Amino acid sequence: MSLLHNGRANVKSFTADSRKMVACNKVSTFTHVPTRVVASIPARTGNVICHAAAVEVFKGDLLNKSYYPTSADASNATKRWYVIDAEGQTLGRLATLAATYIRGKHLPTYTPSMDMGAFVIVINAEKVQVSGNKFSDKMYFSHNYNGHPGSGKMESFKDLQKRIPERIIERAVQGMLPKGSLGRNIRLHLKVFTGPKHTHDAQLPTNITTEISVKPKNSAGAKLREELKAKA
Repeated sequence: MSLLHNGRANVKSFTADSRKMVACNKVSTFTHVPTRVVASIPARTGNVICHAAAVEVFKGDLLNKSYYPTSADASNATKRWYVIDAEGQTLGRLATLAATYIRGKHLPTYTPSMDMGAFVIVINAEKVQVSGNKFSDKMYFSHNYNGHPGSGKMESFKDLQKRIPERIIERAVQGMLPKGSLGRNIRLHLKVFTGPKHTHDAQLPTNITTEISVKPKNSAGAKLREELKAKA
């Protein structure tokens, strides 16, 4: 603690060890400190605009510019619907076209790990054809596991077409889809019906039967890619 008296400073210092107070009188000289001169800054007139607010902020990844779809892109509400008439068509070619559209390989946004495809309706399933001797020689194996051996069942293409013709197309398309959780989900996007009528008229499906024997570069998917490029 310091006390000023007649230009002298009475300083009392305390030592922590001896706890004794020692009074020291020292003469302190004070020097005059010049006042700091601050240059006057003229005030700005008019409106001040913040240019930083007008700059658009990029919220994406600067290091990864590749496209990857979101869950909204793979939503079932935005998927398209297509219909295929199986009358007189070869089973393998029909299943290839259906699996391509269900998988989404006809789109430029195709991603192997996402469901980017569409819904496919197949009508007249009982009129599908096979080549060669498959009508009588092709066999289908079914196994309803009940815990006992010998419960498998073999059935020919001819017999299965009379009993459940929808199952022939369903198994052919399922064999061309992924064998995981994605494949189990998108195989439900195939709707197979016997006869010329189906129950999905409200979805306004597009007929793609003529694309069964058409090359991919001349298909409707190529036209769709051109439309998407024109919009971009």
